[in-house]
Amino acid sequence: MAICLGLSMNASAQTAYSKQKAKQAKKEYKQKVKKLNKEGWQVFGSSHTLEMSLLNHYEALEKDDVFEVVGYATSASKNVGKDKLMMSACTAYAQQIGSNIKGRIVEDMGSTLTTEELAEFDHFYSAYENKVKAEIRGELHPSYSIFREVEVHGKKAFEFEAYYIVDAAGASRARIRAFQQAAQESAVAQKYADQVSKFIEEAFVEE
Repeated sequence: MAICLGLSMNASAQTAYSKQKAKQAKKEYKQKVKKLNKEGWQVFGSSHTLEMSLLNHYEALEKDDVFEVVGYATSASKNVGKDKLMMSACTAYAQQIGSNIKGRIVEDMGSTLTTEELAEFDHFYSAYENKVKAEIRGELHPSYSIFREVEVHGKKAFEFEAYYIVDAAGASRARIRAFQQAAQESAVAQKYADQVSKFIEEAFVEE
């Protein structure tokens, strides 16, 4: 009976948590819609309304082991803006991952590395970010994009934001592929391959 009671209490707690989470998500959704409408944002490249686009996006984020990456761009052309958005999102992700990896290497290995090895790792970080930027592209699944008119140097232009959903497992595979490619050109990365690959598998971007 004690076990049944414990399971019942856990289920009740989970239900209460789910209701609270749903309530918070609904509040966040309303605030987001109000903010975007007030700032003049419109949906870009879709027949969905802003409200439906946001609902679909939040629903997608409810799935386990996914996270969001955002791309930004400003351009006089909508077509150029769309291309810039994907590149912006890839770059943002790659830079965040590169920063995470550098932090782990310096923190966990810095005291054992020589000055020369630290300098070589600096070159590796740059090469690795470039490889991640290329590999993560195929893992970015478009959720929705928005745009608004702005003025740049007295001329009409467009400001864009694009939101992508990324599967954590797919992102991890992309990071590993990037490491395998970048390590081919780095003796120090090859020397400490086991430790660095572990950091890369654990790397994450805050959701």
